[in-house]
Amino acid sequence: MARACRLPLDMVSLDRRAATPLHRQLYESLRAHILDGKLPSGTRLPATRELANDLGVSRNTVIAAYDALLAEGYLDSVAGSGTRVAPLPSRPVRTSAGEDRLPPLSARGELMATQARDRTTAGLHAFRPGLPEIETFPFSTWARLVAASMRHAHEDLFGYHLIAGHPRLRRALAEYLVVSRGVRCTPEQVIVLPGAQAALDLIGRMFMDPGDHFWMEDPGYLGAHTAFIAAGGRPVPLSVGPDGWHLEGARPSPRLIFVTPSCQWPRALVMPMEARLRLLKIAEAHDAWIIEDDYDSEYRFRGHPIPAMQGFDKSGRVIYLGTLSKTMFPSMRIAYLVIPEKLLHGFKTALSITGQYPPLLLQVALADFISQGFFATHLRRMRRLYARRQREFLALSEARLGRWITAQPSDTGMQVSARFKQPMDDGVVLAAARRHGIDFVRMSTQYRHATPEHGMLLGYAGVGQDEMRQGVESLRAAFVELEQGAARRQA
Repeated sequence: MARACRLPLDMVSLDRRAATPLHRQLYESLRAHILDGKLPSGTRLPATRELANDLGVSRNTVIAAYDALLAEGYLDSVAGSGTRVAPLPSRPVRTSAGEDRLPPLSARGELMATQARDRTTAGLHAFRPGLPEIETFPFSTWARLVAASMRHAHEDLFGYHLIAGHPRLRRALAEYLVVSRGVRCTPEQVIVLPGAQAALDLIGRMFMDPGDHFWMEDPGYLGAHTAFIAAGGRPVPLSVGPDGWHLEGARPSPRLIFVTPSCQWPRALVMPMEARLRLLKIAEAHDAWIIEDDYDSEYRFRGHPIPAMQGFDKSGRVIYLGTLSKTMFPSMRIAYLVIPEKLLHGFKTALSITGQYPPLLLQVALADFISQGFFATHLRRMRRLYARRQREFLALSEARLGRWITAQPSDTGMQVSARFKQPMDDGVVLAAARRHGIDFVRMSTQYRHATPEHGMLLGYAGVGQDEMRQGVESLRAAFVELEQGAARRQA
């Protein structure tokens, strides 16, 4: 009978001070050696009592580790033959670089994996666009509503059947949109999704075939561009200059037209009524869908928010997209679409396939937050706060950063754009700003076709007074650093 191998003590590493239990450490160590081939198939392991004595641990520790390896198929145990390493397939062939050889992604997967994306930096808050005020959000009220949704939950909150969204939230959103945004819809037309990017991904797959053209604002929102590219679309620029949307000129017929008319990203322009009506006629002539991204139109500081384009659409070809990431907080991960009723069945089927629906318990709490008036109160407070913060930020920027940039005031939105007074690379500026603890979005990355304009998109909405002052001083230090570096290179 073959004798069991005696494991070298340095083959098994146990740390009695670690939080991981000893039996788990032994399991992981033996498993790693089996997978690496250091313990080949057929190797007979020591008896549990013998290995426990060698390692200075209890026999139960070894038994627990062996049992886990037996259950997962790494070991075989036959009465009278002891415990042996089970026959396992050979490890994958490695390339010359030492990496496992894997099958390739699909063409669409490669396309998605190679797209540009807007990256955030952990720990850097000022002056990242799109971040709302968090400190004064009514979290105590929100926590009470979330707790109540759990306490009074019924069977309908724990199943799969409410795919398009909970009826209470769909009704609350429809009532809000009709009154506040001029959207023409019923609760049945509202579909709830886990964030605006998920909505854009679903739109791309539902409305476009590979090779279809989509018109996209340039500069425009990167997330929409990448979602439609991933769906196989071919982008056609819809130029947006400082004077607005340039709708004239010949372009390939589109399947989709993506616009942000109430607060253009990134220029923060509002599309005039004449241009909205003209765009609706263009879409009708091409038999195209319009995707109206209404991402932060609630924040208008002079007069009332401009009604949504969807409310003027008589032909039913505008798909309205809204999100709560800007009005509440980004990790809410709830957005919504307003679609024609005839498309509802198809969209619900697509949602059941993709699983793009947020937790129902959260939806019920949000429905109560809206219907009980807390959402409207919060929005009114934020409008006043953001208007004041924009004034303060513009004044600070002029006083402390005026040598390098000109920040543009805006009637709407949560960020302002800033142009450089002298030619500068916004990537170089961003790198310097991050060294000083400041983040922003580069204007140049918002262009896909036209020659990029270099500049800064600076979010002020979620930045308190003290942090704003410190942030401006840090940004000033970054500009001084770049200025001094340039002077040394010229010397």
